[in-house]
Amino acid sequence: MDLGIAGRKAIVCAASKGLGKACAMSLGREGVELVINSRTAETLEATAEEIRQDSGAKVTAVASDITTKEGQAAVLKALPNPDILINNAGGPPPGNFRDWEREDWIKALDANMLTLIFLIKATIDGMIERKFGRVVNITSQAVLSPIEVLGLANDARSGLTGFLGGLSRNVAKHNVAINNLLPGPFDTDRFRTNVGLAAKRAGTTYEATLKVREDATSAGRVGYPYEFGEACAFLCGTHAGFIVGQNVLMDGGGFNASF
Repeated sequence: MDLGIAGRKAIVCAASKGLGKACAMSLGREGVELVINSRTAETLEATAEEIRQDSGAKVTAVASDITTKEGQAAVLKALPNPDILINNAGGPPPGNFRDWEREDWIKALDANMLTLIFLIKATIDGMIERKFGRVVNITSQAVLSPIEVLGLANDARSGLTGFLGGLSRNVAKHNVAINNLLPGPFDTDRFRTNVGLAAKRAGTTYEATLKVREDATSAGRVGYPYEFGEACAFLCGTHAGFIVGQNVLMDGGGFNASF
């Protein structure tokens, strides 16, 4: 399917690896010009070159911390008027809420709610003016089914979801579609790290813990990042303008619900 976005321009945050990288790869194959971001310049440039070799897409790499004003400014300087914004920021670490201080909560809100809102604020009016815009926010399955040890992420991402529920319906008439992609277990560095930590806490092996995670999905496996990237690209396409304010769960059927 031709998604109709060749020649469009996109910002993809936290795109040097994992799900952000997968989204950038898929958009590149659709002919989208990319500005990709992450904190580590060497890894980011390697990803940029991989995308160029894979699809021939034009890619600009901006190494910065997107959760800071300076980092956001650097990305927006490279592409001030994107047609597509993929909002993504690494989640806060797992833990016990009894150990978290006020600063931990504020840091989580800054990274996983306010950063995304400020990037939308900086780009949404241009999308409205051009009568085309797509914003995809990478959040988490925990928005629908909270994970106790990810309390910081549960809080920040649920707040973001509530805010976007209203904004998305306000701008849809301008052909600006805002939606959220909620990943479950995908084979990324962060997922493997969390599995390792869980195995250590439980006094068992990585393989045994991974098997538990796989068996918790109806698909019987963890997701492949490219699957997530392709879903993201579709939500950015011209055919997705009637999908508004949705939380699209990609968890292999792990969340057991009819609605």
